[in-house]
Amino acid sequence: MATIYINIGSNSGHREALIEQAVAAVASCLGGKVRRSATVESEPWGFESENMFLNIGLAVETEGDVDPSEVLEKLQKAEKGIDASSHRDAEGRYVDRAIDIDLIAIDDMVVRSESLTLPHPHAHERMFVMEPMTQLAPEWVHPLLGKSARRLRDELEG
Repeated sequence: MATIYINIGSNSGHREALIEQAVAAVASCLGGKVRRSATVESEPWGFESENMFLNIGLAVETEGDVDPSEVLEKLQKAEKGIDASSHRDAEGRYVDRAIDIDLIAIDDMVVRSESLTLPHPHAHERMFVMEPMTQLAPEWVHPLLGKSARRLRDELEG
């Protein structure tokens, strides 16, 4: 059994409906039991926009072992099925997006490849990730930092 942690965000279009569509797509492509956090509203991270983000976290409990690359591929396909627009402009800067589905962690797995880094390299820097993660798994320990989700969230609150 493995638990996959995902963050879903939207800051354009009908955000609530897009997030619900993404939750359904994730549940369909990954299977397993899905738990969700409360919705968190936040300012854009890494770029300027007047559009606030809505974010939720998901914990997907699966049977058996999981292949992180396969999970990422499924999530990317689900995301593109909702909105195929790029999350970056021609210069590589972040832009507004209808939906963003990020793989945050799979249990305490550490992965470093060209296409995937787990845990997500910026998760611990983002309140809109750590607040939902704390709701879903407050005692989850970041395998590289050795700190619980709750402690990382508390440090962000400063």
